[in-house]
Amino acid sequence: MGVSYNDFVIRFANVNGSGSASANGMFAKALFRMGIPVATRNIFPSNIQGLPTWYEVRVNERGYLGRRDGVDIMVAMNAETLVEDVASIKPGGYLLYDNSKPLAKILRRDDIIEIGMPISTMLLPEFVDAKQRSLFKNITYLGALSALLNIDFEVITGMVATQYKGKDALIAPNIHALELGRKYAYEYMVAPLPIQVKRSDKVGHRIMVDGNTAAGLGCVYGGATVCAWYPITPSTSVAEAFELHANRLRIESGTEERKFAIIQAEDELAAIGVVIGAAWNGARSFTATSGPGLSLMSEFLGLAYFAEIPAVLWDIQRAGPSTGMPTRTQQSDVMAAAYASHGDTKHPLLFPATAKECFDFAALALDLADRLQTPIIVLSDLELGMNDNLSEPFEWDDNRKYDRGKVLNAQDLDNTEVFGRYLDVDGDGIGYRTYPGTHPEKGAFFTRGTSRDEFAAYTESPEAYEHNMQRLLRKWHTASTLVPAAEISQQDNSQQGNKVGILYFGTTALPMPEALDLLVEEGIQLDTCRLRSFPFGEEVRTFMESHELVFVVEQNRDGQMRKLLINEGEYNPQDLISITYYAGLSISAEFIKGEVLEYYQANKKLPRLTQVQS
Repeated sequence: MGVSYNDFVIRFANVNGSGSASANGMFAKALFRMGIPVATRNIFPSNIQGLPTWYEVRVNERGYLGRRDGVDIMVAMNAETLVEDVASIKPGGYLLYDNSKPLAKILRRDDIIEIGMPISTMLLPEFVDAKQRSLFKNITYLGALSALLNIDFEVITGMVATQYKGKDALIAPNIHALELGRKYAYEYMVAPLPIQVKRSDKVGHRIMVDGNTAAGLGCVYGGATVCAWYPITPSTSVAEAFELHANRLRIESGTEERKFAIIQAEDELAAIGVVIGAAWNGARSFTATSGPGLSLMSEFLGLAYFAEIPAVLWDIQRAGPSTGMPTRTQQSDVMAAAYASHGDTKHPLLFPATAKECFDFAALALDLADRLQTPIIVLSDLELGMNDNLSEPFEWDDNRKYDRGKVLNAQDLDNTEVFGRYLDVDGDGIGYRTYPGTHPEKGAFFTRGTSRDEFAAYTESPEAYEHNMQRLLRKWHTASTLVPAAEISQQDNSQQGNKVGILYFGTTALPMPEALDLLVEEGIQLDTCRLRSFPFGEEVRTFMESHELVFVVEQNRDGQMRKLLINEGEYNPQDLISITYYAGLSISAEFIKGEVLEYYQANKKLPRLTQVQS
């Protein structure tokens, strides 16, 4: 059997709360430090301790980062999930398990290779403390994997030393457990396996980070000074990351004074209220939540839209409706976010696809909120937010100036003959505003959620109301010129006559390069459009109108983005074909390929490449 390098999926099956996260994370980071592209997925329950948890690492030299169906190596350390864990292994794959107790006959498969290791028995004479033995089980199988997969042992031991720096008493026993597993693998197993890793240069200058950490750091760099939030999975770590980095970067030298405020509110409604109040006073502020919190915030979002107050909301989407699956990923808040609140309300949305975009969009969202005087909602999800994955390094221009929008200071007011909070003097739908206390005599106005005229005076005049709503629509058109443009890739269609495209957004971008390559092997080449924002720019309209058919790929049941395109772009529904996946895991390249192929097989007239490319 030949040796395969740097191309496999390994899954660790553990019990939540068993301390496995540290060892599993070290496995992924060890490969990363060897220059090998990896993508991680942490599949965990919504309780604190005791239920099954899985940690999956995809290793791929070509840099495919999307989830792949099937497991090549299963590290099965949870007896309760052995049936499904063994079933998930691809034919020819490997099962590494603790054979201190024999494997039940019902679990045996002739088409996989079993690798038994008596971990529990091995540790009995080595560690007296039962809690230590439980924790070091994870480190022991990591040591065995270092031999089985040919991982540089110095990389792993170096990570142990780094992780427990300052807790030196833990370093030696952890390394001892690693050596126990490694020695056993060399003495009693066929090591290394035909599936191996070797040093590579495919990582390049990329870093490994999760999207929520990137978002929190981006909010610090973007000038946010107020974070109000209520804990909810999977968004909590956005606020935690903001606090962590603000404590590092926002402490005034000399006085040690904190130049930021973090408020854990009593609920999501209070949290968005704090954000709106802080932004009304001139502070850059944001909150982070998930679907249930977005539902609660809708009324206040309507107030901010109508009263025209900046606010930034990070929605780290999870599987709904209601409580749904709190620790599973989806893209199911698209419609709720776009039209949050009652009445004719529309909110700009941003769709990050990478940790770098989480960082970049954090600062951009704060700029857009101030510039447009409206809520900006960033739609990330659990897949991006809570998993460590490869990312381009973050960049920040120290000369960058925050866009605070149309804010009048005292001198501006002295030179202004007539101030009307909702006067559109520039034709972009955006009025000029003031911060409280700017001028002793000028610039004051009453902020209200009721109908008003251009000078913020209450009125129920039909003409005044209609005029105001039309101005808000002009502002919406202005927003379409300011939000990030879609990324579009079109092939030379002059010979193939290819007029079929595929549109996607957010984390659906992760498996897309692989899906496109798989489709080319089937003779299908698609133009692509990755949405990065709503409202949709002219480039999206051009893409849609230049293609007879567009597949819309998203991770929800009802094709929400497709509906938003039809609703806002007035496109023919028959020209937009939904590809939807909503089981709570991230969508895979194989699934996308299968759905496209199925449609092509049912519609033979669709164009294919005249020659299948290898």
